[in-house]
Amino acid sequence: MTATKQGILLMDVMNDQSADAFRVRITKHLTFTLGKDKPHASLYDWRMAVSYSVRDLIIEPWFAATRKTYEAQGKRVYYLSLEFLIGRILGDAMMNLGLFDIVKDVLDGEGISLADVIADEPDAALGNGGLGRLAACFLESMSTLACPAVGYGIRYEHGLFRQRFEGGRQVEHPEDWLNQPHPWEFVRPEARYTIPFKGHVADVDGKLTWRPSETVYARAYDMPVVGWQGKWANTLRLWGAHPTELFDLERFNSGDYTAAATPEALARTLSRVLYPDDTTDSGKELRLKQEYFLTSASLQDILRRFLSEYDDLELLPAKVAIQMNDTHPALAGPELIRLLMDQHGLAWDVAKRISVKCLNYTNHTLLPEALETWSTWLLGRVLPRHMQIIERVDQEHQLTTKCSAELGIVRQDQVHMGTLAFVMATNVNGVSALHTQLMKETVFAGLNGLYPARILNQTNGVTPRRWLRLSNPSLSSVLTDTIGAGWENDLDRLSELGAHEANQDVRDAIGAAKRKNKVALSNWVGAQLGISLNPDAMFDVQIKRMHEYKRQLLNVFETIARWSAIRANPQGNWTPRVKVFGGKAAPGYFAAKEIIHLINDVAKTINNDPVVGDLLKVVYPANYNVSMAERLIPATDLSEQISTAGKEASGTGNMKFTMNGALTIGTLDGANVEIREHVGAKNFFLFGMTASQVQERYLVHDHARQAISASQPLQDILQMIAEGRFSPEDKGRYGGLVDATWNHDPFLVASDFDSYLACQADVDQAFTDKDHWNTLALRNIAGSGFFSSDRTIKGYMADIWDTKSLS
Repeated sequence: MTATKQGILLMDVMNDQSADAFRVRITKHLTFTLGKDKPHASLYDWRMAVSYSVRDLIIEPWFAATRKTYEAQGKRVYYLSLEFLIGRILGDAMMNLGLFDIVKDVLDGEGISLADVIADEPDAALGNGGLGRLAACFLESMSTLACPAVGYGIRYEHGLFRQRFEGGRQVEHPEDWLNQPHPWEFVRPEARYTIPFKGHVADVDGKLTWRPSETVYARAYDMPVVGWQGKWANTLRLWGAHPTELFDLERFNSGDYTAAATPEALARTLSRVLYPDDTTDSGKELRLKQEYFLTSASLQDILRRFLSEYDDLELLPAKVAIQMNDTHPALAGPELIRLLMDQHGLAWDVAKRISVKCLNYTNHTLLPEALETWSTWLLGRVLPRHMQIIERVDQEHQLTTKCSAELGIVRQDQVHMGTLAFVMATNVNGVSALHTQLMKETVFAGLNGLYPARILNQTNGVTPRRWLRLSNPSLSSVLTDTIGAGWENDLDRLSELGAHEANQDVRDAIGAAKRKNKVALSNWVGAQLGISLNPDAMFDVQIKRMHEYKRQLLNVFETIARWSAIRANPQGNWTPRVKVFGGKAAPGYFAAKEIIHLINDVAKTINNDPVVGDLLKVVYPANYNVSMAERLIPATDLSEQISTAGKEASGTGNMKFTMNGALTIGTLDGANVEIREHVGAKNFFLFGMTASQVQERYLVHDHARQAISASQPLQDILQMIAEGRFSPEDKGRYGGLVDATWNHDPFLVASDFDSYLACQADVDQAFTDKDHWNTLALRNIAGSGFFSSDRTIKGYMADIWDTKSLS
């Protein structure tokens, strides 16, 4: 038998997706991969065996996609992101491969719960918030659309951190997701690159040569990312840091055991933790090294792959599209120039031109302080060759555009990474229509004038496979029964639901699906937190990264006002509510951590108040992650999208909630604007100032004091907090927070409070009529099709990357 026929026969066996074949596959992995028999297999063993068995079925489409990509000789996309918040993989892979029923039948026959197997998988700790979740959605959509792509990130051993609450305070602990084998990755020891740091640049025979004093290896770990129906799979390549000098045997033999292991410890530090605290000089250096580690390894890999097919580097822009996801990979510009010049011998002008044509930059923030800067001293010490290249790019930028020094890359001894990314990119995109317009008018106004065609919009989206089909099977069944199959990869079809608005059975089915999810969440909260919830109450949810501009403080102020009002009239006609919070604060972000503490103190007071009872509960489960979001979002009635207008770039949680039939209370900020347009203004609870009104309000020097003086409810809230009503053991605990609200209030919580309070009353009124609420939910679902990440990726492919689908 020929090798080709053997390969075909092997793939026929591998692709057999019958229950019998899958049972055999699981048994083989239990026995030969894990070394267990069924009577002695633990839940972990079953989960690993199922994971390996599902992974087997991804291999062939993964290999086939790679072969087809090489054969097509077209352009590939390379997506560089410091975060990929991928969540659990098993359920998502089974769903995209159509294996759920088969796997469930096999496990049922063994007396094993599929739900328990899925829940046993730890969330991959590779991200923090929307930035990383967006990257994960994009990779899945690129696979669904057969867009040839590789995602590049870092294989963090401990991720961001595991959040716990001690006395209401956030406490950070290391994530431990890699304490057990990760069944979805393939180690690629042959894909290893040397990453240099520090040292000096020497002139050797008229050529500038970097002689680094530190080096580490970047080793590749590959994960296949399969798309809908398993037709295509792309690669997520994560880099792990390893020492170039593994072990100092001489020091070890002399008894200096700690020093002997120093090279390995220092190397692994680079890929241990996402976003190390950068309030110290050593923390800043580590952050910079991490960003360069990701960028250099990825670009070396891209060039290696390109040169394995072509020998003319002038072709690079026709074959390679590199997307920088925010400023973290902004060193891609100078690094690509360095590689093309110093290692491949290209002239400056050619290297720079090729680099710009390959690179594109996605901006994710309108906050100037969030656009990264590095001191020239630090960057010049850690990356001396790049400092030279950046200065030359900056000189040419200023000379060519005749711009002022304020628009330079290097100014006031700081390297401005947003400006660097902008200048070195062919396209710079915003992530919502409002955000893109404000980019042109605010943070990049000057650069937009110099490069007027560079900024364009690509409104974010989310994958409906994970965020609707997988996380909300009850609603998914209603949709399929109502509009037919096939909406999962054609989400515009959700608009067909609008034709069924008058159908009472459909409205009731949507309401029943929501209540089923709320019952499941209530049971989970009872088991995890010991808090009893009424599933017929309104579930009012705000889950996102803790930041002052996202205004969790506004939400907790309204919660206090509601509690106070119920206590004053407990027999009133109140709409029962469950307030749910979720999210982590950066370890060094004191103000955000103080808000977390306040929320937990308020929750403790309210949840133990017999006067209020089930009319109001406050829930804040610790360690919010993707899996928790999949539990919370389908059970949500009201989605809190209440950031200060003009501060949120887009948001993606808002899209997930809308897709799952939650109504939004929100400002005209980020993608809220487009959500309101698509679902209808009457089906969206709008409050607060617009972005232009926000800017006008900032001109009022005592805006906070004026707003508080005009609002008796807000005065009462601040007084209760100040006098220690929620912290009787430490009455002055929140004195600083109260003072800041009266006298500073940078995100206009006080100025928007009365509008928010009035809008929440409108929400209460609407919720009293459950059939009317179900109608509003139906309209939100029907209007959410635009917010699929498939639509977003099609936009990138056409407008930014100039790539074609190979389906």
